Amino acid sequence: MKKISDFRLYLVTDQGLSLGRPLERVVGAAVRGGVTAVQLREKSCPFEEYVDIARRVQKVLEPSGVPLIINDRADVALTAGAAGVHLGQGDMPPAEARKLLGPDAVIGLSVETPEQAAAADHLDVDYLGISPIFPTPTKTDLVTAWGLQGLRLVRARSRHRLIAIGGINSSNAAEVMEAGADGVAVVSSICSAPDPEAAARELRAIVDRRRRRT
Repeated sequence: MKKISDFRLYLVTDQGLSLGRPLERVVGAAVRGGVTAVQLREKSCPFEEYVDIARRVQKVLEPSGVPLIINDRADVALTAGAAGVHLGQGDMPPAEARKLLGPDAVIGLSVETPEQAAAADHLDVDYLGISPIFPTPTKTDLVTAWGLQGLRLVRARSRHRLIAIGGINSSNAAEVMEAGADGVAVVSSICSAPDPEAAARELRAIVDRRRRRT
């Protein structure tokens, strides 16, 4: 049986938003604060550099058991020994990623429209990334934000775990969970925080309180 990973607080990395701090330092602090999964997102890295960064982050994560997910690149995930891959609509199809990475790999898929969410219902993925919930400067190539009502509609129709991302922070994470998310993914709320560990701890507490009431 496939091991179920914990995606309740999901960090998506962005070196450009990390205030000049080493990526490993930000990731380590976030994990100490309660992050349960980390997605390494390096949009413009050559293959070898991407693999090298992934392996360095893996070393930070290994003592905690927090899984490393690679954005877009199943080949990087396979070479670096990451837990899995997060795919966009224009990336490798999930079925091909599953064939490459195996039955125990974590495979996530971004969905940006109700039609994409519906089409994903039959796919062998571990979660859907509902993107973006709110407008966000880290994703400027999307048509429109889902909003809380859009998230509720997907929750009512989808069999998959739903990870909400886009403009989520400590002021709105509770209502995102209440709208049906199984977890929240954040970028700047942790990467750009003066104290990433404290920021992660605050978000984790919000998510955990909501989960206990569900």
